[in-house]
Amino acid sequence: MSPVFDGIRILVVDDEQRIREILRKYLLAEGFKVGEAADGQEAIEQVNQQPWDLIILDLMLPGKDGWEVCREIRKHSQVPILMLTARGGEVDRVVGLELGADDYIVKPFSPREVVARVKAVLRRTRAFPDNQQRLQLSELTIEPESRRVLIGDKPLSLTPKEFDLLFTMARFPGRVFRREELLDLVWGYDFCGDSRTVDTHIARLREKLSQMGSSSLIVTVWGVGYKVEAPHAKHSG
Repeated sequence: MSPVFDGIRILVVDDEQRIREILRKYLLAEGFKVGEAADGQEAIEQVNQQPWDLIILDLMLPGKDGWEVCREIRKHSQVPILMLTARGGEVDRVVGLELGADDYIVKPFSPREVVARVKAVLRRTRAFPDNQQRLQLSELTIEPESRRVLIGDKPLSLTPKEFDLLFTMARFPGRVFRREELLDLVWGYDFCGDSRTVDTHIARLREKLSQMGSSSLIVTVWGVGYKVEAPHAKHSG
């Protein structure tokens, strides 16, 4: 059992009782608190009734499928989501990530791999221990500890991955990040996706920033990658 994750609440959503029982067993052994839902509607009700630190969400659910559940959750919550899918197709993975999932695992899977992915997602989304300072980039403010982003005095709603991507680049304004580098830093070295995942998230970030009047913050360096353009960057405690 790891004291780092002791008490963290995980919701396992899968219509197969055997899978829920196996994941529950392995997660409990690591100190997590575990809840279960057997279908999409039950999952949404559980999310609305109480807070969760991470959701393990199967795509192929009866009634509301995983895509619909993810879409509903993202309307009001940025809780990290780890998707389970029996499909190995790239389209399914990309659609899940575009809807706001933070990672995915293809069935059949090792329960130990799921636990490892859960821990990796939580480490990336809960904190940045090497830099907890408030970051100011012109009209953009990033508060790592609370994972809050402001444009002027207006909050910017981001998924955990969008926040991680923006903060990773904003810490080093003017530096060009290659797509492969961002995959390693934000998604982890063992991520099985490709550089188009970065492009998709950058496009979503730009759309949200544009709606707040900051469309020029993220700059494409053709043939290389992306950078945050902010001439007046500063950190504060």
